[in-house]
Amino acid sequence: MALGIEYHPNLYLGKGINEKKLDKIKKKLENRPVFSGVFLVSLSRNPYDQLEIYEARQLCQPYYQKHPPYVVGIAKNREEAFALVEEITAGCLQARGDCALKEYLRC
Repeated sequence: MALGIEYHPNLYLGKGINEKKLDKIKKKLENRPVFSGVFLVSLSRNPYDQLEIYEARQLCQPYYQKHPPYVVGIAKNREEAFALVEEITAGCLQARGDCALKEYLRC
């Protein structure tokens, strides 16, 4: 079940994610997401939304085989994922002066 997940070059990590174990976490996400135990922040495919937060177990659904996510952040739990969205938004406001998160993260 190898997924072709794309990761943001400057991946945002929650406080509970050990940077030394990041490669191991990525391998689990791509091969066995049901056991990864993390939450993902990704760019939304919906043109009306900017970011999505979901549990990595959702990657087991057939949809993600054809449409792998573009992950911009990995968090240990939902609260950390919300904190990452706040951090991304603050960085976007500081850099661009607006909240166009998709454009900010793609640059």
